[in-house]
Order: sequence, then C-alpha cells, then structure tokens
Amino acid sequence: MSAVPERIENRAGSGVLVLHWGDGRADELSHAVLRAACPCSACRALRRAGGDVNAAATIRLTAIEPVGHYAVNLGFDDGHRRGIYPFALLAGLATPTGMDAALA
Repeated sequence: MSAVPERIENRAGSGVLVLHWGDGRADELSHAVLRAACPCSACRALRRAGGDVNAAATIRLTAIEPVGHYAVNLGFDDGHRRGIYPFALLAGLATPTGMDAALA
C-alpha cells in the first residue's frame, strides 16, 4: 500500500470518508469514527483519563485540509478542527486493531 492515498472522497450525505489507495484498495471510515479517534492532544488526554470523545453518528466533516504530504487536518461540524490525521493513522483505523491503537 502506498503511504499516500491517490484520492480522498468525502461522502458527506452518508457521513463516510473514502481513501483510495494506489493498490486499488478503498478504505471507508465514518465521520463519527474519525471524530472519536481524533489525535489532537486534548482528545488524547481525555481518552487517557478514561473519558470518551463525543462523536454522535450524525457528526459530519466540514473541512479536509492537506498537511504536507503525510496527513490531513479534519474539521467537524461540532467546531473541532485540531486533529492532524497522518495517512498511516487513517489506514490503521480501517483495520479492526487500528481503532484500539488510535484511541490509546
């Protein structure tokens, strides 16, 4: 798998972000999963203290901004936009064990 997706597709109506990789794979991640896995320091601290990031099933992405060639900054309709999501993290979230690691 390439470390950088060839294309990123936001299906806003259904609340799904699709990453299209060079090997033909397409990973689908719900906006709620992405919000719950936010890697910013405030969300990590909340999870480490035993709390959960509030991520309603209805949450939607409002912004997708590139960060260099390694990540995207995602903004959500709850006003949160501090998480920089490396492509490796996004690929990991698409696997069953990736979500557990991301929430650490």
